[in-house]
Amino acid sequence: MIFWLTLFGGCAVTNEPNNISYYMGSNEISELNEKILSQAQMSSEPGDILIGEGDLLQISVFEAKELEKTVRVSSRGFVSLPLIGQVQVSGLTAIEAEEKIEEMYETRFIKDPHVSIFVEEQISQRITLVGQFKNPGTYDYVSNQRLLDVIALGGGLSEQAGQIVQVRRTHFVQGEPNTFIVDLDRLIKEGNVELNIRLNGGDVLFIPEAGVFFVDGAVKRPGAYPIKHKTVIQEGLVEAGGFDSYAKKDIIKLVRMTETGERKIIDLDLSETESKEMALKDRDILIVGERALGGLFRGFSISFLGTGFAYWGK
Repeated sequence: MIFWLTLFGGCAVTNEPNNISYYMGSNEISELNEKILSQAQMSSEPGDILIGEGDLLQISVFEAKELEKTVRVSSRGFVSLPLIGQVQVSGLTAIEAEEKIEEMYETRFIKDPHVSIFVEEQISQRITLVGQFKNPGTYDYVSNQRLLDVIALGGGLSEQAGQIVQVRRTHFVQGEPNTFIVDLDRLIKEGNVELNIRLNGGDVLFIPEAGVFFVDGAVKRPGAYPIKHKTVIQEGLVEAGGFDSYAKKDIIKLVRMTETGERKIIDLDLSETESKEMALKDRDILIVGERALGGLFRGFSISFLGTGFAYWGK
């Protein structure tokens, strides 16, 4: 399954080692990587390259060599071309931009023009891989790439990899979460293709080490933290810096994966010892509710697609 988790703040992962018992074996990692590589689309056509601000383009018109021009896309996404002036190309693939420019030249100047765009330098569309990839780093992004394609770009999972991947958007869309968390078990082992989400240029992918829990909502340092031997609920909240000033301490929820692979939401009452001393498990998510005033500035939402569970809070 996939759920949306909106985080406001950096992902605070400490450097302390995780409990080795959480790690998948090298054979299991190898099998997962084989499946990733077999399902990934590693090649792309030059025309699929997505154009963005700052990219350097060589634009040629076969019927008129004098119109050839090398131009950089402006901060507003335009290029300036002879005869037709300003053309919006940001957000288009190279082939879409070619077709747009052909149409503009054909309208007034050239009969049946043929335009070619070569991307000499691409700086706008990059994807960053952080954490437990075999080859973390920053990679060029072409259009229509999905999660497995990009994991394969990073060489697959390292032997210390956990079983989730966090995708964080740097270009926000109104009304949508800016961070997605995908369960790799459901995506790779069970072949749940709806989890192979389409990525955008600028996205950051983070795979934590095995044995982590997440804290979100009205805490001072939302993010991912390692489970150190036995970490209980109260300790997990302390790891995240404790409650923020606008926390609703009576609204604390734990999202946990069950043995059947489903997620369940557990309401916690910190006035009860049982809740405070409950041990955290790998991939648990703690959510602290927010008073309305705090929610105006932060807000968070979790939506479990395909499960019937949904939680929205302030």
